[in-house]
Amino acid sequence: MSEDITISLKNVSKCFKRYARPVDRLKEILLPGTSRTSEFWALRDINLEIEKGQTVGLVGRNGSGKSTLLQMIARTLTPTTGEVVVRGRVSALLELGSGFNPEFTGRQNVFFNARLLGLSQQEIEDKFDDIAAFADIGSFIEQPVKTYSSGMYVRLAFAVAVNVEPEILIVDEALAVGDIVFQHRCMRKMRSLMDSGVTTLFVSHDSGAIKTLCNSAIMIDGGRIYASGNPNNVIIKYMKLVTESELGLMNSEDDVEASCSLSDKQSLSNQKSLSNKQREKSIQNQKNQKS
Repeated sequence: MSEDITISLKNVSKCFKRYARPVDRLKEILLPGTSRTSEFWALRDINLEIEKGQTVGLVGRNGSGKSTLLQMIARTLTPTTGEVVVRGRVSALLELGSGFNPEFTGRQNVFFNARLLGLSQQEIEDKFDDIAAFADIGSFIEQPVKTYSSGMYVRLAFAVAVNVEPEILIVDEALAVGDIVFQHRCMRKMRSLMDSGVTTLFVSHDSGAIKTLCNSAIMIDGGRIYASGNPNNVIIKYMKLVTESELGLMNSEDDVEASCSLSDKQSLSNQKSLSNKQREKSIQNQKNQKS
């Protein structure tokens, strides 16, 4: 693998086991050789190389496998098959409140998370004021994080992630929780990290942010890489897929009626009214025959 490659995935797949009932999991442990599971392949045959300093946007529908891919790069999941190679310190903001102990204060969680990322006690103390200033949650930094709002959670988590000198930064849709002022602050910080050569993986449903921040993009659908390359071209393919998917759902009677023009709706209404009258007339005839 070239020295310029920071992240490499070769033939990576991830399978999760699904059990119909909790007791089936126990039976499989106690009775080896008897499988009571169904397999769900979240990712299949992913081959990917990301160069140092590159900013890659990941797009795809919910459940397509984006978060699973990021978790394997962040080393919180292991692949079922294939090989994942990551070079450098990874700082990941994968989901709201991940890595936080709700009973600890904000300050305690900052030190706890930073130590997990490999910083020494002295390094954390030197950076704490910058982290607290970026989070901008005031005196709540001394309160248990279980008392935080979702916005305060993500403020503190992002502040830790970007201030521990990461070589690889992973952000998974978390910025959608913050207000517009904090989002702009995060974008400026991310641009600063990108300019300094930090490799960035950014997941967002905001196509504008993908086009603005990223120099390449990857679209995942059904656990496979559907498209990759120029962000604008990938976003066009993504929007086309989403549109086709939405149009494909319009098969029910209610959806068809909702898509009709005013004259069509009137026609449908008249047909329903006529059918009701015919039904009433048939019932009346049956009553007359019985009498």
